Amino acid sequence: MNSPLQVPFHRPSIGSEEINEVARTLESGWLTTGPRVKQFEQNFRSYVEASHALAVNSCTAGLHLALAALNIGPGDEVITTPLTFCATVNVILHVGATPVLADVGLDGNLDPASVEARITGNTRAILPVHLAGLPCDMNTLWSIAGEHRLSVIEDAAHAVGSHYFGRPIGTASADGYRCSDAVAFSFHPTKNMTTAEGGMVTTGTESVAETMRLLCLHGISKDAWNRYTDRGSWYYDVSAPGFKYNMSDVQASIGIPQLNKLEGFIAVRQQYAQLYNELLASVDEVELPPDKPHCRHAWHLYMLRLVLDKLEIGRAEFINALKERGIGTSVHFIPIPMHKFFRDFAGRPENQCPRACELYPRLISLPLYPAMTEEQLEYTARAVTEIAHKARKHKLVAVGSCSGQS
Repeated sequence: MNSPLQVPFHRPSIGSEEINEVARTLESGWLTTGPRVKQFEQNFRSYVEASHALAVNSCTAGLHLALAALNIGPGDEVITTPLTFCATVNVILHVGATPVLADVGLDGNLDPASVEARITGNTRAILPVHLAGLPCDMNTLWSIAGEHRLSVIEDAAHAVGSHYFGRPIGTASADGYRCSDAVAFSFHPTKNMTTAEGGMVTTGTESVAETMRLLCLHGISKDAWNRYTDRGSWYYDVSAPGFKYNMSDVQASIGIPQLNKLEGFIAVRQQYAQLYNELLASVDEVELPPDKPHCRHAWHLYMLRLVLDKLEIGRAEFINALKERGIGTSVHFIPIPMHKFFRDFAGRPENQCPRACELYPRLISLPLYPAMTEEQLEYTARAVTEIAHKARKHKLVAVGSCSGQS
């Protein structure tokens, strides 16, 4: 089908500010972790109101460092969501701990009641994921964690720019505000701001920050940019078997202007999400993504939900119909139980997540990003409406389950 418009699923917003910052960094001769990374950490720490921020090469690295710094390991259990990217569960396995899956609520985020039901004597931490940029019910999760003396590590890969009861996700300070032990962010090219690849992890606990910083670069006790001692700049000491998780100055030089633009990016995403809501509100064959009045949704994703018992076609056919019109989409996420590697542990009774499995076949993420135009968004919404109306069904069919359906 010939499409009047092409709408890619995502395109990052990179301008002259980022290009000039990168050029200055390249000209400086310092490309690895150095002054740009330090500046980026300071700026981000201020933005999210955190006591400590560590720039890393991915959100995955931030999560891994946080688990390791909290001494979570073999024999420990960490409760997380099945509706997430595999990295969330992989890092639990990387430290030798056991992932436990709790089910999701109506908003697609971790259900606190399911979390509490799956706590055992071996549970050490809760790892919620702010799906699509909509914050989880953190007050309840913090209460549960406090009652059972558990750590909380937030996977905020989608949530840079999100707020919860007026405070930024990532807030971690010693001012008495209830907060998590650590919060990890992603700056992958598809995220609300980017450093090409990269991430950040915040914490309000100095000892956790110091341990993460130590482990981030091979366990070397002096960083590469500032390790002068009376023995000379050549001297360093390895204090722990660390990792290679540091961010480069080249990446940070992209992140500094991106962070400056983030509030503008969020405003456009909110405007576009509202426009989608208005254009699709009367389409009975779809449900609009959830939102919460006490949160600022960062709208990293616009996750439309198909009402399958009103459609003659399934999600795969719906996606193909959009593709024929030149519209890119994605699915977030294939639940953890459906992946071959995780299937055995995820199939255990204590890991059953029927709500996540019911929700998965209905999800389609539509294009939503500042670089797209209103014309592209209206074209996408019109295509969704036409496909949905054309595919209206007259009889009920079964929805699918976590058995491998896509």
